[in-house]
Amino acid sequence: MKPTVYIETTIPSFYHTKRTDSESAAMHEWTSEWWDTQKDDFHLFTSAAVLLEIESGESSLVTDRLKMLKPIPLLQITDEALHIAGIYIERFLMPADEIGDALHLALASCHKCDILLTWNCRHLANYNKIQHIRRLNVALGIHIPELITPLELVSNE
Repeated sequence: MKPTVYIETTIPSFYHTKRTDSESAAMHEWTSEWWDTQKDDFHLFTSAAVLLEIESGESSLVTDRLKMLKPIPLLQITDEALHIAGIYIERFLMPADEIGDALHLALASCHKCDILLTWNCRHLANYNKIQHIRRLNVALGIHIPELITPLELVSNE
């Protein structure tokens, strides 16, 4: 059975980026490598929250990013996910943004995705945050997705 992956906003953003600094170039390369060669090994999902974040961007690449996600099924934003996102924000685990990191994590958790794929290493794929997320999700009795970057999937090849 293929693992399920929630595609967070930073994935299409780094796949289609104009940034040329070395860090961004590396993130683009790893994202592209995973997307182009391994994405079919997974069941991919995203959400309307990701689409809204992309649409609100100022980049000329918005159309390309949305087109990339068009064939991917959207996870339903349920009352449970909104409630969990509120708890993440209330407990200062995630920033207070209605369609941001808290909702992405809540959707991946409530829909029991195996992986939340992200380049957000400040709020999501961050060792210190992951420990707090695990404790809170266990206390809430909800699934704990793996919070990882494309580099981690590419390097497992």
